[in-house]
Amino acid sequence: MVWGRTSSTSDKGSWPALANRLDGIAGAATTGAPYARIEAGIRTIEEREVPPGDRAHRRHAASGIPTREPLLQKMREDGGGVLGIIRFLDFDRLCAFDPSLGDQLLQNVATRVRGMLPSERLLAHVDRADLAIWFGFAATEEAAGREMEAIEYALGEALRIGERTILPKVSSQIASVGSEDPGTALARALARLTVGGGPSMTAPQSDMEGGDAHDDFAFEQDLRLAMNRNELRLCYQPLVDAAKARVCGAEALLRWQHPERGAVSPAVFVPIMEAAGLAHEFGLWSLNSAIREARRWQGLGFGDLCVAVNVSGHQLERDDFPVLVQRTLHRHALLPGALEIELTEGVAMGDCERAARLFSEIRAMGVAIAIDDFGTGYSSLSTLRKLAFDKIKIDREFVTEVDKRRDSQAICQSVIALARGLGIRVLAEGVERREEYAWLRAHGCGLFQGFYFSPPLEMADFLAYLDDAAGLATKLAVDPRQAQQAISEALSA
Repeated sequence: MVWGRTSSTSDKGSWPALANRLDGIAGAATTGAPYARIEAGIRTIEEREVPPGDRAHRRHAASGIPTREPLLQKMREDGGGVLGIIRFLDFDRLCAFDPSLGDQLLQNVATRVRGMLPSERLLAHVDRADLAIWFGFAATEEAAGREMEAIEYALGEALRIGERTILPKVSSQIASVGSEDPGTALARALARLTVGGGPSMTAPQSDMEGGDAHDDFAFEQDLRLAMNRNELRLCYQPLVDAAKARVCGAEALLRWQHPERGAVSPAVFVPIMEAAGLAHEFGLWSLNSAIREARRWQGLGFGDLCVAVNVSGHQLERDDFPVLVQRTLHRHALLPGALEIELTEGVAMGDCERAARLFSEIRAMGVAIAIDDFGTGYSSLSTLRKLAFDKIKIDREFVTEVDKRRDSQAICQSVIALARGLGIRVLAEGVERREEYAWLRAHGCGLFQGFYFSPPLEMADFLAYLDDAAGLATKLAVDPRQAQQAISEALSA
């Protein structure tokens, strides 16, 4: 049943009439949660109105496939088996601004799923955005799980509905059903998918013009299609080793060039990417692309460069992340020492024991780990001691005007001393002024990143930057002692 839709021959869609009729159902107003009571009442009403023989052959008006009644009857006849659930996670958001488009999508998805299944497999439309597949005893849980994964993967392909291209967001799950009541088993499977079956249907409001449900959904759909449309790219911001007067690597930064909106700020699309459950997929794309480019650098004679890749907390939640890193390195024949994994301080400290285990596995390959935005989190020294990493990046918040601010100076000096004591490298990010660089250099920081040296560059521009040794030498040509004396005089004035 779809809320808000009324039949021309029935008053089921009228809330006053529905409430009156629910009052006559035993127990409907006195037991269970409100939504459960309403759903149970509606089913009882429908069962009273539809003869049993008709219920067994009912088809859903939106999708055209059997409803839950034929499914439940088949489950009773078989006495158990394996049940699969597919949920379209964007259905409610889509219907919020175009209900007819939601129905068309359900019809399309149902048709596609039906075409993937053997003729004897029962497919049913059991809730607004939920389809169920009854395997019975024809497949084991393991085999059914593989089939559901294949279906979910296939449903990830873009659909053309009217003038809109939609990339469905679906989640799936299987459940083993015993001799329990089929209705209870189905309800439990649906509830389990709601709790742990995928990203939330609700995404944050974007900063795009309009900001309504239609724009948010369209923006997220564009983001989902960006990878297939080759709209994503990486830019590279040089990492400078002042002590050796050379570029020692680059941080790979994800960029999105929308065909209509132009360059979309990461501050806009990254939160939506994470809320939409795309962080792992986009993260793997970035990792693969960065490693491929780093291998290319080696072929061009820049074999001593390291590429730094940002990793999100969503990626670290996967136990197989170290394996994915290793496979990607092997695929492109890149030595592990040419890769550095960057994590924010908050991500690294979120689950210390888990992070320590993953850090150990990653570093055992020869891949370096850097803690990004250091100083903005709430890590303790005891927590830091449990983690093995190779580099600390001082957050730009403390680097900005460090030559003028005593509080930033105290923090930077402490971080530099901490890094020296732990035997790890320290890099200052967000360096934008010559005076900031000079102060940090004078106080023991040897690695730098920021617009003072270079903004993020397209690949061709980055390669040209590598060849401009004279330009880098000019940036580095600061006498730290003279600079520190000038800074001290300015502070005491």
